[in-house]
Amino acid sequence: MWKILTLGAGFALVASTAMAQAQPQCNNRDNVLELLAKKYQETPIAAGVTNTGGLVEVLSDHKSGTWTIIVTTPQGMSCLVAAGEGWRNMEPISLEPEA
Repeated sequence: MWKILTLGAGFALVASTAMAQAQPQCNNRDNVLELLAKKYQETPIAAGVTNTGGLVEVLSDHKSGTWTIIVTTPQGMSCLVAAGEGWRNMEPISLEPEA
Protein backbone atom coordinates (compact mmCIF):
# COMPACT_ATOMS: atom_id res chain seq x y z
CA MET A 1 0.00 0.00 0.00
CA TRP A 2 1.27 3.46 -0.89
CA LYS A 3 0.27 6.64 0.86
CA ILE A 4 0.87 9.91 -0.89
CA LEU A 5 0.24 12.83 1.41
CA THR A 6 0.53 16.40 0.14
CA LEU A 7 1.29 18.70 3.04
CA GLY A 8 1.26 22.17 1.52
CA ALA A 9 4.09 24.15 -0.07
CA GLY A 10 4.62 21.29 -2.49
CA PHE A 11 5.73 18.89 0.27
CA ALA A 12 4.46 15.34 -0.01
CA LEU A 13 4.76 12.24 2.15
CA VAL A 14 4.99 9.09 0.08
CA ALA A 15 5.22 5.92 2.08
CA SER A 16 5.01 2.22 1.96
CA THR A 17 6.35 0.19 4.84
CA ALA A 18 9.71 -0.36 3.10
CA MET A 19 10.03 3.20 1.84
CA ALA A 20 9.09 4.72 5.19
CA GLN A 21 11.85 2.75 6.86
CA ALA A 22 14.41 3.74 4.21
CA GLN A 23 13.53 7.44 3.84
CA PRO A 24 11.44 8.96 6.60
CA GLN A 25 9.21 11.78 5.34
CA CYS A 26 8.51 14.54 7.85
CA ASN A 27 6.32 17.59 8.37
CA ASN A 28 4.58 19.50 11.17
CA ARG A 29 2.51 17.14 13.36
CA ASP A 30 -0.72 19.09 12.97
CA ASN A 31 -0.42 18.93 9.17
CA VAL A 32 0.28 15.19 9.23
CA LEU A 33 -2.64 14.42 11.56
CA GLU A 34 -5.03 16.60 9.55
CA LEU A 35 -4.07 14.98 6.27
CA LEU A 36 -4.27 11.41 7.60
CA ALA A 37 -7.73 12.17 9.00
CA LYS A 38 -9.00 13.75 5.78
CA LYS A 39 -7.51 11.35 3.25
CA TYR A 40 -7.58 8.04 5.16
CA GLN A 41 -10.00 8.72 8.04
CA GLU A 42 -7.21 7.66 10.40
CA THR A 43 -7.19 8.89 13.98
CA PRO A 44 -4.75 8.19 16.84
CA ILE A 45 -5.50 4.93 18.68
CA ALA A 46 -2.27 4.44 20.68
CA ALA A 47 0.68 6.54 21.80
CA GLY A 48 3.85 6.31 23.83
CA VAL A 49 6.89 8.41 24.66
CA THR A 50 10.38 7.23 23.67
CA ASN A 51 13.39 7.43 25.96
CA THR A 52 14.57 10.45 23.93
CA GLY A 53 11.30 12.36 24.30
CA GLY A 54 9.74 11.48 20.95
CA LEU A 55 6.04 10.71 20.71
CA VAL A 56 5.19 7.48 18.85
CA GLU A 57 1.60 7.31 17.60
CA VAL A 58 -0.41 4.67 15.81
CA LEU A 59 -3.29 6.00 13.73
CA SER A 60 -5.93 3.77 12.22
CA ASP A 61 -9.30 3.74 10.48
CA HIS A 62 -11.28 1.03 12.26
CA LYS A 63 -13.56 0.45 9.27
CA SER A 64 -10.94 -0.06 6.56
CA GLY A 65 -8.10 -1.31 8.78
CA THR A 66 -5.52 1.09 7.34
CA TRP A 67 -2.87 2.25 9.77
CA THR A 68 0.07 4.63 10.02
CA ILE A 69 2.84 4.98 12.59
CA ILE A 70 4.42 8.39 13.11
CA VAL A 71 7.12 9.65 15.47
CA THR A 72 7.04 13.28 16.57
CA THR A 73 10.06 15.14 17.92
CA PRO A 74 9.75 17.41 20.98
CA GLN A 75 9.90 20.31 18.48
CA GLY A 76 6.68 19.11 16.78
CA MET A 77 8.10 17.56 13.59
CA SER A 78 6.38 14.26 12.72
CA CYS A 79 7.96 11.57 10.56
CA LEU A 80 6.11 8.75 8.88
CA VAL A 81 7.63 5.45 10.01
CA ALA A 82 5.33 2.83 8.50
CA ALA A 83 1.90 2.41 6.93
CA GLY A 84 -0.21 -0.54 5.94
CA GLU A 85 -3.51 -2.37 6.00
CA GLY A 86 -5.18 -4.93 8.22
CA TRP A 87 -4.74 -3.29 11.65
CA ARG A 88 -6.41 -5.30 14.40
CA ASN A 89 -6.64 -4.42 18.07
CA MET A 90 -5.67 -7.26 20.38
CA GLU A 91 -6.63 -8.15 23.90
CA PRO A 92 -3.82 -7.38 26.35
CA ILE A 93 -1.51 -10.32 26.91
CA SER A 94 -0.62 -11.05 30.52
CA LEU A 95 3.08 -11.26 31.29
CA GLU A 96 2.36 -13.12 34.50
CA PRO A 97 2.51 -16.93 34.33
CA GLU A 98 -0.82 -18.60 34.96
CA ALA A 99 -0.88 -20.50 38.23
